[in-house]
Order: sequence, then structure tokens, then C-alpha cells
Amino acid sequence: MLLKTSRSIIIPVSVALAAGLALSSCGRKGDLDAPSTPVEQRNQRTDGKVEKTPERPFILDKLL
Repeated sequence: MLLKTSRSIIIPVSVALAAGLALSSCGRKGDLDAPSTPVEQRNQRTDGKVEKTPERPFILDKLL
């Protein structure tokens, strides 16, 4: 038998873990849809130019 203090700790922790496990599976809303573009047209560029993205500083850059 568990002591009353052990039971008062184990039950809330197990409920929190169960709730976290149940809620973590809710990652994406809706059904998985088939891709809208045909396979032949995927990953093809129209003009061949590569757009350069601007450099944006990040708060943790100083640590690296």
C-alpha cells in the first residue's frame, strides 16, 4: 500500500502525464489531403532565378 503522501503526488502527476499525452497528438487540424499539383510539376522553378532572403538577426545568434 502506498502512503497517503505518495498517493497525493502520484495521482496528479499521472493525470498530468495522461493529459499531456492525449493533447500532444493534436498536431494538425483536419484530414491529410492529397497534393494539389501533379507529380510532374512539383519542385520546378518557372524562371530559374533564386531570390535571396534578407539576413535577420536572431536573439540567440550572440551565443553561437
